[in-house]
This record gives sequence, structure tokens and C-alpha cells, in this order.
Amino acid sequence: MLALRLVRGAHPAVQFRRLLVAAASGGTGFLLLCTLGYAMGHPDASTAAVLRLAWCLAPIAATVQFAVAVARTDPATRPRAGLAAIGLGPAQLMALAAVSTAVSCTLGSMVALLFFLHLRGDLTGLPFDGDAAGFLAANQPLPLPATLTLLALVPALASAASAIVLRPRVPPPPLKGARGTARQAPTHPRTPHDLAPEGARGTARSTTADPQIPDNLPPEGARGTTRQAPTHPHSPHDLHPHPLPTPTGLPWGAAVLAAGLAVEAYAGRGPHEAPALPGGLTGAPFGVLAGWALTAVGLALAGPALTHLCGRLLQSVRPSAPRLLAGRVLMEEATRIGRPLGVLCAVASGTYAMAVLRTTTRPGIGPLTTLGLLLVTGCALATLLTAAVEARDARAGTTAALLRIGAPASTLRAAAALRAGALIAVLTPLTWAVAELAAMPLVR
Repeated sequence: MLALRLVRGAHPAVQFRRLLVAAASGGTGFLLLCTLGYAMGHPDASTAAVLRLAWCLAPIAATVQFAVAVARTDPATRPRAGLAAIGLGPAQLMALAAVSTAVSCTLGSMVALLFFLHLRGDLTGLPFDGDAAGFLAANQPLPLPATLTLLALVPALASAASAIVLRPRVPPPPLKGARGTARQAPTHPRTPHDLAPEGARGTARSTTADPQIPDNLPPEGARGTTRQAPTHPHSPHDLHPHPLPTPTGLPWGAAVLAAGLAVEAYAGRGPHEAPALPGGLTGAPFGVLAGWALTAVGLALAGPALTHLCGRLLQSVRPSAPRLLAGRVLMEEATRIGRPLGVLCAVASGTYAMAVLRTTTRPGIGPLTTLGLLLVTGCALATLLTAAVEARDARAGTTAALLRIGAPASTLRAAAALRAGALIAVLTPLTWAVAELAAMPLVR
């Protein structure tokens, strides 16, 4: 009940994102039900039915990714002060996020079921009654277990993925002599030791000076110098920021991408048995489809590292203040926005390859294939926009601090434009090259 109240009383922008999740879930559920109807109407074409079900994996993955991104940005599931006192700790908030995601996806699945029954002719009184009765096997009874299983697939996967991503993580214990422990031992280098109490002065001497030399033997100047320069090898400099971690997915992403292109090139050579794909696309063997999947995974793995590289390029060669700010933000948000960027590049390359194939062979793309393409593209773009909103909210404190110290708003806008320009300049040629290589085996 608490999850339902949070869903009902959320901000309109949050409600809009949840409605988008419900719409994506409804479209994916309708594709799954249409696959079931095709299998019922064509019991002898088991290979084509399995292939149509395999084509639904891409919309399922895109919908689950979008649902997880919306769950991450949901303000109702963020830890806040005082929630633990009423029994809403991290584990309970994770459960609320999973339930809210399941509610949105279940709503979309129910709408998909009603529309499916309407097109079959089981529900009357609305336009388009029974227009797809022949395709959806309206003359046969709909199996209830299979229907419920297909409709529950997207809500179950989305809620489980949201729970896994938002699970409470226990920070690792600090190592002996680590930075957090060593920061408490030495005094601030700019604090005069003569103003500190006698006990504190003795503690400062014992932590900085040589333990084999008595504290009263060194001269006064050496003692002052020793106090100001701690010799502990792990003592931090508080004025220097911690280095940002570099994403390590670029080698793996490049390897998977190269493997996918190699599989496509090998599968496209010579005559192969090519099954009829949904929507009228023909002439593509199974190896080409597997290669497309591998290239998509490779781009998704390499996305964070490519975003981090864009940040480094912006900061190279005597950067100005907007370039430095834009580069640091890209490096900081490489993991958050890099993965959706890689997925969007994969979707764009696949769409371009299909467009080239359609222009060359001129097959007819049916409405279900069009719906699948719209679902995958829309979910990928919406996931990227949601990740950008999450990144903006995460650095809201930094932006407010820059405005308080007098940074002009034009500098922040210039940094945002530089970030977008760098990403477009680096990722657009890469996406075009991958798309051309992916479409090459299909047009020969």
C-alpha cells in the first residue's frame, strides 16, 4: 500500500516517466502476445515462431533498461534523513522501488492484453474489432497459462533488475593506515602549532617527527619544519581531489565488437539458408543476427570508456574554464551516462543497417517490426535522457556552489554545449563505421 501511495502522490515529471515505462511494457507485451498468436495460427512453423520470439528479446532488454533508469531517478526511493526511524531503511526502499516498477509494468501489460483481445475480436464495441483475427488465431481459445507467463515476463524482469541495481551496498572497511585514518593524525599544515594546547602539540610531534629522536633535541626551526611536513607515506593532501577511476570496459568492448563484425562477415559469405524474418525482412542468416547482437554488446561495454576519453580530450592542450569543467563532468559521469550512450549507438547502427538493407533489397517492413524498432529506439533515447537527468541532479550541489562563488551561467551553458559536442564528434563517426560494416554482409 505504501508503494501505491508513493506512486499516486509523486511529482508530475515522475508520473510521466512511469507512464512511459508502462507504455514501453505494454508495447513489448503486445509483441509477445502477437508471437503467441502467430504460433497458435501456424503450428507447423515452429522455427519462424521461435525466431519471432527471439526478435522480442531486444524490446524486452530495452524496456527493462528504461525501467531501471526510471527507478534510479525516482525521488520516493532515495535514502533521506529520518526514513530509517520509521522503518524505511535501504532494504525497504529497494523493495519499494521494485514494487513501483512492477506496478508500472503490470499496468502496461494489462493494457496490452486488452488491446490484443480487442484485435482478436474477443472484446467488441470499439473500432478495429477483430481486424487481426486471422493473424492472431481468433478461432482458437487463448491459453491462459502461456498468456499470463508472457505478460508477467517484463514486470518480473524489470522489478528484479531494479532490486539488483538499487540493493544496499556495504562499503569496504578502511585499511590500516588508509587515507581516512591518516587524515585525523596530522594537524592542518596551515594551523600554527604554538596556538594548540600542550597535549595536542605533543601529539603532533609524535606523529610527524622521527620516533628515534627525542622531541626536545632538534632545534626550534627544525621542530617547526617537522611539524609542518608530515612524513607518513599515506598522509593525504586535503586540497587535492581524489583521482577519478578510469572505466576499464574499452578493451572488452573492442574485442566483442570485433568478434561481432567478424561473425557477420563470415555468416554473409556464400549461400546460406536464410529464414524469413518478421516484417518481411529476408536474406539474413542466423550468424548475421548473432553478429548484430555482439556488436551491440560491444558498443554498450565500450560506452563508459569512450565517454571518459571524451572528457580527457576536452581537457587537453591548455583548456579554458568551460573546457576544464566540461571534461571533469564527463569523466565524473562516464559510468552513469556512458552505458546508455553505448546502447543508443548500437541501436542507431542497427537502424542504419536495416535502412540500408531496405533501400537495397526493398523488402516490406510490417507493422510489428516497425513497433519493435520504435520501442527499442524510444527506450534507448529515453534511458539516455533519464540518465542525463540523474547526472544533473547528482551535481546540483556543485552547480549551486559554482553559482554562489560568482561563476556566470553562460560558463555552465558553454560547458554543457562542449560536453554534447565532444560526445557527438567522437561517437557519430564510430557509429557510422560500425553500421556500414554491419550492413556490408547483407547487401552483397
